[in-house]
Amino acid sequence: MRAHLARVDAVLVQAFIAAALSFAHLHDVAVAAGQDGWKAWAYPVSVDLLLVAAWRRLRSGHGKAAAWCWFVIALAASLGANVATAGLLDLGNVPAWLRILVAGWPAIAFLGGTLLAHTAPKTDPEPEVIKDQEEEPETAPEPPAQPAIEAPPQPPPVPVPSALVDHARKVAAEHHARTGVPIDTPTLRTRLGVPAPMAEAIAAHL
Repeated sequence: MRAHLARVDAVLVQAFIAAALSFAHLHDVAVAAGQDGWKAWAYPVSVDLLLVAAWRRLRSGHGKAAAWCWFVIALAASLGANVATAGLLDLGNVPAWLRILVAGWPAIAFLGGTLLAHTAPKTDPEPEVIKDQEEEPETAPEPPAQPAIEAPPQPPPVPVPSALVDHARKVAAEHHARTGVPIDTPTLRTRLGVPAPMAEAIAAHL
């Protein structure tokens, strides 16, 4: 436990020293570029905030390309100030390009911070949930309804003259007396010489 606390304390102390030195170097460069008073102290804060915003976006896992871009820009500003104050740049005679870069930094930092803080990260579309549909049992197709068979129309009754009916009775009586059985319709038709419909009509009257 003590070893862990000692390791954490060492990291915090190292981070504090690095931040303080970088903060001072950025302040010195801003003063050399013509930014005095509170403005010179605002430049280190602006650079560090842009670094933190880019780092948070990198940790979120979304928009890494933009986060890396602004992280590199802020890191270059911090490292550039550290190198410039190491004696490689005459802070008493700052070149014009550095004055322009320092003067334009607030707009650059504002643009980067706004894009990192207010650009909604892209989220992966949720997979569509496909619901399993219960298979309906297949039913056999119903056979088509057959039309009802209509009974054939009954033929109209054949008119039979009463004289012919009397003659047919005589023929039927004679046939019964001779054969001992009632006369049938075909025999009656043959004896009378009439069409089948009329023979049936006559038989119905016997």
